[in-house]
Amino acid sequence: MLKLIAAVAFVSLCSTLTVCAQKSVVRPPGAEPSASWSHGILVGDTLFISGMGGEDAAGKIPGVFEAEVKQALDNIGAVLKAGGMSPGDVVSVQVYLTGAETFERMNAVYKAYFKEPRPTRTTVVVAKLVGQGHIELTATARKGGRSPAPGS
Repeated sequence: MLKLIAAVAFVSLCSTLTVCAQKSVVRPPGAEPSASWSHGILVGDTLFISGMGGEDAAGKIPGVFEAEVKQALDNIGAVLKAGGMSPGDVVSVQVYLTGAETFERMNAVYKAYFKEPRPTRTTVVVAKLVGQGHIELTATARKGGRSPAPGS
């Protein structure tokens, strides 16, 4: 019995080490690494993407809210591409807005970016984001994660 318990513990440990070994950082070309966070973490075929705001490569936020949303989605897209994925692989999105009055404007840009079937989504209105932005998005993608809508 002791040998069986030891064998199960060994297999369990090996499985854990294998999963941990598959974890890798995903960073778009030209993006600066950060000491405190990663743009994306790939575990197996699942990509976890950090919160992305609407800053462009120079750190500037567009003056028009819809352009800021588009830039935030493009920033998510850059991490997806670096991880070998596309918006069609996104299965879940979290949206953080600084004002409820911008929800419909965000939603119009979002619906143009993500096609049917759209990922699951949570939208939260917050008092403030770090920096001057009005939106931040996080996403989770899985290679081949979404199927086409029935009848597509």
